[in-house]
Amino acid sequence: MVFTELMDMVEATFGSEVLENMIDGAQLPHGGAYTAVGSYPHGEIVKLVQALSECTGIAVPDLVKAFGSYMFGRFHEMYGRFFSDVHHAFDFLASVETYVHQEVRKLYPDAELPTFETYQPDPGCLVMVYRSKRGFGDLAEGLVIGAIQHFDEKITLTREDFEDAQGKATRFTLQQH
Repeated sequence: MVFTELMDMVEATFGSEVLENMIDGAQLPHGGAYTAVGSYPHGEIVKLVQALSECTGIAVPDLVKAFGSYMFGRFHEMYGRFFSDVHHAFDFLASVETYVHQEVRKLYPDAELPTFETYQPDPGCLVMVYRSKRGFGDLAEGLVIGAIQHFDEKITLTREDFEDAQGKATRFTLQQH
């Protein structure tokens, strides 16, 4: 699904010519044909985003964050049940690992999902720790930004990339105003 959504976002944002140039520039073995239910190597999406960066002149991290924000909107459209009775970004983000990812695993048992550990040191602050072997902290940041925008809340987001005994991770701290 991530691959087809990237294609849709690129076409909607930059046009079909940029989409074609991105696919050609990525030099993928199968020519960039994806389905929403297929499973594809992570390296292919990296090649696509690098090729998109070359086509647009926009830095890869900025493109990945923009894609994450776009994906949040698409998740809301496609999986509205995840958002029923949720009215605040903190509540939704805190439920990603315990509710959303459980439901995604039911739909896509082979999905290799990242993990999100969350805790609230005080009522106006949420801390999320993102871990993934793919290291897509920029995508996670974009998804968090998308959530903040969706719920239209005044929240400051800070990010810290770090490494600990479990490996590389990204900590997002969300502070309400």
